[in-house]
Amino acid sequence: MEATLMVLHLLLILVMGFSVESQLQTGFYSSSCPKAEAIIRATVESHFKMDPTIAAGLLRLHFHDCFVQGCDGSVLIIGPSAERNAPQNLGLRGFEVIDDAKSQLESLCPGVVSCADILALAARDAVDLVKNASSLLRNDVILNSNQRVYIFGNLFQSDGPSWSVPTGRRDGRISLSSQATSLPSPLESITAQRQKFAAKGLDDHDLVTLVGAHTIGQTECRFIKYRLYNFTATGNSDPTIKQSFLAQLQAVCPKDGDGLNRIALDRDSQNKFDVSYFKNVRDGNGVLESDQRLWDDAATRNIVQKYGGTFRGLLGFRFDFEFPKAMVQMSSIEVKTGTQGEIRKVCSKFN
Repeated sequence: MEATLMVLHLLLILVMGFSVESQLQTGFYSSSCPKAEAIIRATVESHFKMDPTIAAGLLRLHFHDCFVQGCDGSVLIIGPSAERNAPQNLGLRGFEVIDDAKSQLESLCPGVVSCADILALAARDAVDLVKNASSLLRNDVILNSNQRVYIFGNLFQSDGPSWSVPTGRRDGRISLSSQATSLPSPLESITAQRQKFAAKGLDDHDLVTLVGAHTIGQTECRFIKYRLYNFTATGNSDPTIKQSFLAQLQAVCPKDGDGLNRIALDRDSQNKFDVSYFKNVRDGNGVLESDQRLWDDAATRNIVQKYGGTFRGLLGFRFDFEFPKAMVQMSSIEVKTGTQGEIRKVCSKFN
């Protein structure tokens, strides 16, 4: 009897999960606010033109939103005890982009488009803009040298993924900094990270794939200095860092510096959404400790190898295919739909 009840309980959870996810749909605002996605895209593009690094900020903002209270815009709330004040959310960027888009949408379609959806769409658009920017740069350079090489590159070199974003999320009414402990930390073991991803319905493949977003990210020296000068309180550097790369990191992040210098998480192509990040991990050039630890675990190492291997690493097709799938799955975590939550008038405060 107890076993039967347990099976029924698990089935109920699955049915509820499918029911919520099925309420998200591509083109949710096609009738209620037809210009919604175009306005969000244009807004992200205008900010991207002023500061291309905002792309990584928007992607990280969406990730941090989804891991606390689900993808409900709770990270956007301002308040003394709100999520965005948690230590784990230190350095989050891109709030002004979401506020800008929301302001325009409220003028056109008041009370229709959720902040959670704006954030999910903005993250996708940010990646797409990086892709387009790197494509234009590559084409300009190659066209000036050899037309035949340009054609080959255009056919076979992938510039990064894009995807359709199912929408229909509603905004949450809870935002607590104390709940940010559910966010994976760069200081945690792979086992701890795996548990946090699993709690959100994501597996090892999703973990490695989503962390691949670090291909366009940056961090501040203060978050890695311990790896460079006092790893595990020994006074030495992290032995997993390749020695030639260690010298580069120490040059950017001096021991007596204030720790505010920024460093790319992908040393080879921080302006491209490609697979070089995985090659860096493979070669001992991971910047964050959590990045390099992907190589220490047999399961995650296998996935890194598949992305960073010679053939797939050269073309990047596999990552382009897998990253959108992982993003769609992540952006469906514990979403509020139907009559749940609310549609905020201002993204930084509850109605």
